[in-house]
Amino acid sequence: MSIALWCLFLAGLLHVLSKIPLAHAQLKSAKGYDNNNPREQQIALEGWGKRALAAHQNQIESFPLFAAGIIIATTTDTGSNLVDYFAIAYIVARLAYIYCYLKDIATLRSIVWSVGLISSFALLCSPAWA
Repeated sequence: MSIALWCLFLAGLLHVLSKIPLAHAQLKSAKGYDNNNPREQQIALEGWGKRALAAHQNQIESFPLFAAGIIIATTTDTGSNLVDYFAIAYIVARLAYIYCYLKDIATLRSIVWSVGLISSFALLCSPAWA
């Protein structure tokens, strides 16, 4: 399996990993984790918990564009090392993004979000520069 496909797998795992801080915030709430109404509980979170929810939601939102880019690069047999570099850049940017969101580092968060987005767009355009 190529590096780019491994990065696609890791990006899928980030859905679960980005849920861990959110679940922790829900557990720490006065009611504990409300498995009957988890989304209502998530909406009511404040501070760190609210940022954990936003980071998790943004991870889910960013995944389709990245996945499409990897699929396009793979199916068109774009045999460039740049595909792997952009895939790795996306993963690193997403990890940094989640960290920055949880720590409330807004400016750096926006920068690393941009790196992830640019990486996804570059992957989408990879057949053009192959």
